[in-house]
Amino acid sequence: MKPFASRYLLLVAFSVLLGACQSTPPAATEPADARATAIAQLEQSLASSELATAEGQLAALQAESPNDQSLEQYQRQLAEAYLRRSQIVLQKGDVNAAATALSRARALMPKAPALTGGVNNAIVNARKAELDRAEAALMAAEAKPQAKVIDPTAESTTVALNLTDMAKLRRQLDAIAADVVNYQCDVSIQAPRTQDYPWLATLLTKRVKKLDSEFDLNLEKQILRNIPAQMVLSPRKP
Repeated sequence: MKPFASRYLLLVAFSVLLGACQSTPPAATEPADARATAIAQLEQSLASSELATAEGQLAALQAESPNDQSLEQYQRQLAEAYLRRSQIVLQKGDVNAAATALSRARALMPKAPALTGGVNNAIVNARKAELDRAEAALMAAEAKPQAKVIDPTAESTTVALNLTDMAKLRRQLDAIAADVVNYQCDVSIQAPRTQDYPWLATLLTKRVKKLDSEFDLNLEKQILRNIPAQMVLSPRKP
């Protein structure tokens, strides 16, 4: 019985050892499979231009294998993709998005500043042009006098005239004339009586010509019996 028991124990030990040997390789291949999957996902993100996702995936791979030089090609691809995005959005006029994409490209390619130089100059010039336009618009807005009676954003403004108080009427006409000249307005004089039109037109014309002798004043006459005297000012469209 002893020889049989010894052979049985030897057989059991051999089976355990064989099972251990067979189970070892799959465990060893798991990290390699996970890495291959991670790289495939990174390549897919780059192909789909999902650059923020690709950047996160690349950072995770680099953290796991900081000395893996094979990842440098993906870092360069990602930097070039950010650079292309910067050029595209700059052509569309989005200077801020272009600057953001360029900063990511620079962070990924710190040793190759020449590759980003052209786009950087274009962004600088575009931003300068934006500032110049904003400054010109601000200066134009500051240079134009404040409207006295009209709403410059409205298609037209109606001003009721005070015909019972000449002093107040003169002040009204002074303000109307200023807006007519400053905002290039056409004027419709609406009055209930035919005889009201000539002297209202004369009073306004004198004031406009005093402000700008070359101004082309466009007057329209409307006799409307059921309304009080008024003037409708319509800024000319550019």
